[in-house]
Amino acid sequence: MRLAGRTALITGSSRNIGREIALTFAREGANLILNARSSISDLEQVAEECRKFEVEVITVQADVSSESEVNNLALKSFKKFQNIDILINNAAIRPHKPLLETTYADWKQVFSTNLDPCFYLTKALLPQMISNNYGSIVALGGMATLTGRPNTAAVTSSKSAVLGFIKAIASEFAMYNIRANMVNPGSINTERKNPEWYPEYSKDSRDSSKNLNKIPLGRQGTTTDIANACLFLASEESSYITGDQINAVGGRFIVASGHED
Repeated sequence: MRLAGRTALITGSSRNIGREIALTFAREGANLILNARSSISDLEQVAEECRKFEVEVITVQADVSSESEVNNLALKSFKKFQNIDILINNAAIRPHKPLLETTYADWKQVFSTNLDPCFYLTKALLPQMISNNYGSIVALGGMATLTGRPNTAAVTSSKSAVLGFIKAIASEFAMYNIRANMVNPGSINTERKNPEWYPEYSKDSRDSSKNLNKIPLGRQGTTTDIANACLFLASEESSYITGDQINAVGGRFIVASGHED
């Protein structure tokens, strides 16, 4: 098992990509700290599924946009586990709004959800990682990290900032065998409770031929695709990779699609 003996903290792990990362890591032998701001019953269900792989799992409800709640999350985690080897920064929001209609409160909310938790969590876990001379930090980005699109100024800026933060961590802490990388999911087949965040699919669904034709591989990604990318970066298989990113987008924005007219 690729993560046997390791412990991972995964934010936003009650559903979708976070849930799949948790199950994948448990299957590979990792003990887990699972976090969500809400949906606690869903989080507990994920924890029970993970325990079937005979790993230790705790759940901690916390709003990771709050420094004090992140510090409490870290305290509860270290009370249970001596070491936290892997951090998966998954919590994020993706609201669409024209720039001229974006208020400072809107801007701050996006950055406090998408960027600030990466800072709070990394800072809370780094001292122990330095002492242990080991750590793998993975942030979830998205297509907003790769390209600018209308009505996404706050989201695109925040995700680009996360990538910059990842590169800075990779540079500053490489001497302690601490790696930091990013996974950028493309169009992923997940449950979306906020359809207003995805106006580009209001007329044509994600799995319509019109949208799939934009993806060279001709399909939506799955949560397993993203979890496997995170698993690779969390494991020793990627021990010579840091400050980098995996673009799990089916080739979109990377190569020309043979499906296009």
